[in-house]
Amino acid sequence: MAKAKLLEDIKADPARFYPAPSDVVRDRRFSDTERLEILEAWERDARALAVADDEGMTGGEPSRLKTVVKARMEVQERVSGDIGYRETGKFGGGQAGQ
Repeated sequence: MAKAKLLEDIKADPARFYPAPSDVVRDRRFSDTERLEILEAWERDARALAVADDEGMTGGEPSRLKTVVKARMEVQERVSGDIGYRETGKFGGGQAGQ
């Protein structure tokens, strides 16, 4: 139960727990799926910060959107490679091992 609480806390504010998105990729406490959840939450925060920056409402914190997206894509590739089956068509037809 403690791990689930930790995961939820991290997803609420990933930057509080990790100095950089690449640290999430290397965190062995979590599965790739859990790492992906953390990075997706961080990406949402980074996108919101980027929008605020575009609107002139900066908080002094630099956007990490590029590094977050890069880390998320790295984990997402690993997760996709483990599945072995991906939907390719509109109606859910897929290909095994792709």
